[in-house]
Amino acid sequence: MRDALYEFAALIGGKLNVASASRLGDLLGRGMWRMLPSRRALAVSAIAERLGVEPDEALRLARESFRHNARSFIEIMLTRRMDLRFIRERLTFADPERVRFLAETPRPVVFATAHLGAWELQAGSLNVYPGKRKVIVVRRPKDRALHEVMTRLRTRPQVDVVPHRQAVMPVLRTLRKGGMAAFLVDHNCTRDEAVFLPFLGRLAAVNVGPALLAVRAGALVVPGFLVRSTGNGYVQHFDEPLDTETLQGDRDARIAATAAFYTEAVERYVRRFPEQWFWMHRRWKTRPPEEDALSPS
Repeated sequence: MRDALYEFAALIGGKLNVASASRLGDLLGRGMWRMLPSRRALAVSAIAERLGVEPDEALRLARESFRHNARSFIEIMLTRRMDLRFIRERLTFADPERVRFLAETPRPVVFATAHLGAWELQAGSLNVYPGKRKVIVVRRPKDRALHEVMTRLRTRPQVDVVPHRQAVMPVLRTLRKGGMAAFLVDHNCTRDEAVFLPFLGRLAAVNVGPALLAVRAGALVVPGFLVRSTGNGYVQHFDEPLDTETLQGDRDARIAATAAFYTEAVERYVRRFPEQWFWMHRRWKTRPPEEDALSPS
């Protein structure tokens, strides 16, 4: 029964256009705001603490964050529609020269993005790089049927979707052939996956997996964020790449430097577009080991 519901939702969602997806996302966001009081309180508290804003402003940003993130959930239905026509009509590139460079470079590229803006549509935006093999690394939901539907919606010609715990070999094969790999790098993660780095004024567990794979492949690391703009449009931002082959030190030092690079990039964009980030996520849940020693027994 649940499988059929997911398939039905995907079928109906496939008929959405950008405007209807936006309206549905706004409606869903308002419903989530009312029905998830603990997540609402978490978002308001995190915004007030991490951004240092007044309570009224924290409340406003949190409400907007729910709306934007609900739109992101709905926009997975639009991923298959992101052909070159969609990109020409809906996307503006903040730096077109960088897009051309990334399309022409023979070097492997690791895209580091976050739960900010239209993150689900990032998969479709990779269509601006025809001829390059791409792999998108995702966290697999516990629900098998949901995972299968989401994977099908995200997968495109020349774009593979792999769960993060099975990503090492597919990513390395793609990168070593001059391809591209994309990661969401702002998840909380377990200690054994993490290096602890400052993020919005507090240490956070940062997944080193993308950094490790980028260093092993000698890749360029490019922070990229698809931010919503007016009129149901989008602006694609790409920052200056980090060339992992120019980093100094041993492997651990190069991995840590790469993880710090993309964490700092995420922070810049969260501060710039705070209403579009996923504040309801328990980003600082995993704590560094030294805090255990300071906790009362």
